[in-house]
Amino acid sequence: MSLFLTLIFLTNVPSFAQQTALKLTLEEVVNLAREQSIAGKQAATLKKTNYWKYRSFLADFKPQLSLDGSLPSFTRSFIQVQQPDGTIAFQPVSLNNSLLNLSLSQNIPQTGGSIYVQQQLQRFDNFLNRSTLYNGIPFAFGISQPLFRFNQMKWDRRIEPLRYAESNQQYIEAMEQVALDATGLYFDLLVAQVNLQIAETNRANNDTLYTIAKHKLEIGKISRNDLLQLQLSVLNARKDLASARQSAEVASLKLRSYINTQTTTTGQVRSFELVIPDQVRSFEVDLQQALTEAFANRSDAIGFQRRRLEADRDVEKARKENGINATLNADFGLTNRGSRPIDVYIQPQDRQSVILQFTVPIMTWGRAQARTETARANQQLVVQTLEQARRTFEQQIYTQVTLLDMLRQQVKLTTEADQIAQVRYQIAQERFRLSDLTVTDLGIATQDKDRARRDAILALRDYWQSYYTLRLLTLYDFDTNQKLQGA
Repeated sequence: MSLFLTLIFLTNVPSFAQQTALKLTLEEVVNLAREQSIAGKQAATLKKTNYWKYRSFLADFKPQLSLDGSLPSFTRSFIQVQQPDGTIAFQPVSLNNSLLNLSLSQNIPQTGGSIYVQQQLQRFDNFLNRSTLYNGIPFAFGISQPLFRFNQMKWDRRIEPLRYAESNQQYIEAMEQVALDATGLYFDLLVAQVNLQIAETNRANNDTLYTIAKHKLEIGKISRNDLLQLQLSVLNARKDLASARQSAEVASLKLRSYINTQTTTTGQVRSFELVIPDQVRSFEVDLQQALTEAFANRSDAIGFQRRRLEADRDVEKARKENGINATLNADFGLTNRGSRPIDVYIQPQDRQSVILQFTVPIMTWGRAQARTETARANQQLVVQTLEQARRTFEQQIYTQVTLLDMLRQQVKLTTEADQIAQVRYQIAQERFRLSDLTVTDLGIATQDKDRARRDAILALRDYWQSYYTLRLLTLYDFDTNQKLQGA
């Protein structure tokens, strides 16, 4: 953007922004939005939540040490006891049956089972006959292993890291979306401020020209019809000024609310004075590099892999859960009892337990096949959906790369047009003062001048929104040739 355009704008600051106005550039607004906006804070909170979820997932595959039991476990009551002749007698009991169990367990992702070692001590007190007995397991080793069953842990180890990586990239995308939204609000206010500056200038110029026109009417150099046309222009300029001021205040409120900057340190509401970006980035974007970076960095690309794995997982789950299911539980160790705690550890005896539980479906009326085929159909649907999403994504990248280059040229052309229109308007004003230009021609020059100024600002807006959109789509900064990183 030319220095000429910037100087004209800054020397005509709207009246509402002259008192303690906060001067901001586009980059400063984007940084404020990333740091202070509610959307930015929500993205940071979600990132932290996903981090701790992943930490919890990793902890499930580490050894788990736990202590459980019941201490005390006191009972005082009457219980029914069946006698040899079949009758029931209610006998009083007063007892304590406490238990402590210390175990160390470890999941086995490769097989879907788990192993553990444990130590257990049990104490039984009969307060009626004043006796105490101890029972315990000095050491035991056990394993629980599903057979022919779906292994959830194996798939989780493949899917959850992708989900976590996807969430990290989603955070970067969220921050880039904040930048894009802030850019839109920035230019909404900038356009409103430029419109307000135009309206104020037009109102002042029309007042001046109307005064000159009244003098010309007195000396017979213009018609009364031309004077009435200028008078109408004065009224329209005042109406446009009121509308532009209201639009600027609304746009300022929206931007202030988004970047979460409401008041100054003294509690006063502070208006914004936005700086027109004076240049555009001159980097070139290679389409193939943009596609490569997008599929390497975007959460969507990671999501494609995750969803494909989830579809494969669901097929295996449907197939295995519809067949033979079995679980082997085995326990080997030592055990003993006695009247003292130390007796449990003196010459303990062997302890073994082996249990095989199984389920064999015999007649399901085609339910197993239906579930498996449904999972396979869903798998095919996922593959087709992902392929379509991939192609759409590639089209978005291609469109944005070509659009950015076109908009860069558009900014240059509209800037030159704005310079020409401003100079032409100045010439038109001088010619009108010298009675060498009609009111109609002056009105055309005014409209061209205003249109050129707005087109220049709108071209800047389109360029910068396209710039941040490309960053969002690729998570790559082509200006510095660096991947975008999360804070």
